[in-house]
Amino acid sequence: MARLEEYGRKRQFKRTPEPPPDRRTAREENTFVVQKHAARRLHYDFRLAVGGALKSWAVPKGPSLNPGDKRLAVQTEDHPMDYADFEGKIPEGNYGAGTVMVWDRGRFNLEGNLDAEGQLARGEVKFSLQGEKLRGSFALVKLKRSEKGNEWLLIKHKDDAADARWNIEEHDGSALTGRTLEEIAAELPPKKQAEPLRPSELQGAKKSAMPSRPFSRARSNSSRPCPA
Repeated sequence: MARLEEYGRKRQFKRTPEPPPDRRTAREENTFVVQKHAARRLHYDFRLAVGGALKSWAVPKGPSLNPGDKRLAVQTEDHPMDYADFEGKIPEGNYGAGTVMVWDRGRFNLEGNLDAEGQLARGEVKFSLQGEKLRGSFALVKLKRSEKGNEWLLIKHKDDAADARWNIEEHDGSALTGRTLEEIAAELPPKKQAEPLRPSELQGAKKSAMPSRPFSRARSNSSRPCPA
């Protein structure tokens, strides 16, 4: 659980509904989730399940299906696997206070010959997504000249899923419950029943092996990123 020490240190779990790091639920690897987070600044948290934890990046403008959009993605602390289903309100006074929506969810498959740990270490991760909103081939590329040391770019590759007219505002709403941020904040009931992710639910999705060893991030000289 060492990889989740930073996550646990930032949170008081008697005061926040977020899942604690020591909760262990049987979950499949190669899950991805994107959470829309109305914290101090609205942003989207992009997460890939690798080695028993969710590798996480805060994406201020959110992901895009337009290959011309190169979205800044600031790597944050690893999150527990159970965070993939977290939707609700983080109370004021807690780290990342605000409303969280499960904006998209699904499976990802690595592309190339290196495993996830090797790709993260080299600073370039290539993968395909099978979600409700995001599909096709993507890359996360670490900025070599970044002063912060934790800045990446999330880039959509040109393929059949690419959309030059992509507008994230036209694809709002929870993939988990069908609610808006306002409805989640008001604690209104779900508009649809949350279902567990299964590869059979997603066209073209398949299981792939992932490493059990955590990735050690490079030393960061960053200013504080968006709370995730």
